[in-house]
Amino acid sequence: MPELRKDPITDRWVIISSERGKRPNDFTTVITSKNNASSPFSYGNEHMTPPEIYAIRENSQQPDTPGWKLRVVPNKYPALKIETAPGERKEGIFHSRNNFGAHEVIIETPEMLDRLEYLPVNAIAEVFKVFKQRIVTLKGDRRLKYVLIFKNQGVAAGASLQHSHSQLIALPMVPKEVNEEMCGAQRYFGKQNRCIFCDIIAQELKNDIRVIYEAAAVVAIEPFAARVPFETWILPKTHASHFETTDDTHLKHLAVAFKIVMQKLNTALQSPAYNFVLHTAPLQETSRQDYHWHFEVLPRLENVAGFEWGTGFYINSTSPEAAAQLLNEIVV
Repeated sequence: MPELRKDPITDRWVIISSERGKRPNDFTTVITSKNNASSPFSYGNEHMTPPEIYAIRENSQQPDTPGWKLRVVPNKYPALKIETAPGERKEGIFHSRNNFGAHEVIIETPEMLDRLEYLPVNAIAEVFKVFKQRIVTLKGDRRLKYVLIFKNQGVAAGASLQHSHSQLIALPMVPKEVNEEMCGAQRYFGKQNRCIFCDIIAQELKNDIRVIYEAAAVVAIEPFAARVPFETWILPKTHASHFETTDDTHLKHLAVAFKIVMQKLNTALQSPAYNFVLHTAPLQETSRQDYHWHFEVLPRLENVAGFEWGTGFYINSTSPEAAAQLLNEIVV
């Protein structure tokens, strides 16, 4: 049975999910096809997905029928299942848990578009509103501690279907990498009594070297210690630790920023594969002064090799300053 296992040395949790290995490997025709009929995420193919959890519809059509603008369905091959009863086991120094959690797919459009940024701004804003809605809903289950929303764009980034979609995984614990980021922010706040993300925004705007987009509510930067070429962060200017507290007006500003940033990256890098990840505070925590939600866009231009895996160091062949200069030369 799939389960969560904890590394006794690093305290990092991993998901052992043999079911994921049973996914069909004949998705090549789906990945390369522009035909709506071939996509399980298109109009008329609702029977090809598990029953929908949530949908935006024009009228009051029945669930799992055409007439929708956006659907949320359980992942057909989930890493974690909400139906699983939580349970823990210990075997000497080893610690494991049942595969309790949630794994959802956000189908961003009924059309056979392969990239979220190709949608109109209002449609992108609707996707972000659904991110918020799903977090708020899952927050009601006190057993869940963290929601990660992410997008694998392109085969090189881990996508198996071309049809534009994002994913959500809700966990019964806070991931180690997220916890380390929050601990770093907490240490800084303890010394400076300020949010480090707010200070990063202020310094980047003052220096204006790595900023690639700025508006009244949102800023996008190439981070100082970018792990990969053209890594990009999109942050709200107003401090907020939880994405789900963002109002619809700010989500519209975020959609505009995302579309412009991705147009710049697509022009500069010929529409690369990328991973898009939301970092937000844990579900069951109250508002934090030391943490600031943000999106991270990581183009997949280079493979992570042995040095990175062995040390945790990243070797980035393009400085964030050079990346920002190139992106700022692109007018969209």
